Amino acid sequence: MQQVKNGDTIQVHYHGKLTSGETFDSSEGRAPLEFEVGSGMVIPGFDNGVLEMTVGQKKTIHIPFMEAYGPKQTEMIVEFPKTQFPADLNPEIGMALTMNNGQGQQFQVTVVEVKEEVVVLDANHSLAGQDLTFDLELVGITPKSTIIMP
Repeated sequence: MQQVKNGDTIQVHYHGKLTSGETFDSSEGRAPLEFEVGSGMVIPGFDNGVLEMTVGQKKTIHIPFMEAYGPKQTEMIVEFPKTQFPADLNPEIGMALTMNNGQGQQFQVTVVEVKEEVVVLDANHSLAGQDLTFDLELVGITPKSTIIMP
């Protein structure tokens, strides 16, 4: 039976949960996730977790935060002056906003505190610092093609 190896393109159904059991993402009701194993398209723990699986196999993997989205970084939490927000925007804790870094790149931030003069924004990935659990089912493997030149 063919086993997943680096370079294969695979299709996998997944159900991602936090250690509390809360679901944060799932492919249920959608097409399976397709990616090239070992290419960095998914977090390292997910990449490593699918290695050697066979089509039809189901398994549960536990990914420590260092193999997922890394630790929360305090330098990614910043105070932003309220005067820099649009006048019609009333920031509230938990609100997700998109910011621009001045070089055309956009990134997601979350409002974590609202003070008198500033709003505290967290630019960490929402899953940073969290250990993750995935229930996996491998549904397909497409081996990396080898082109032989004459």
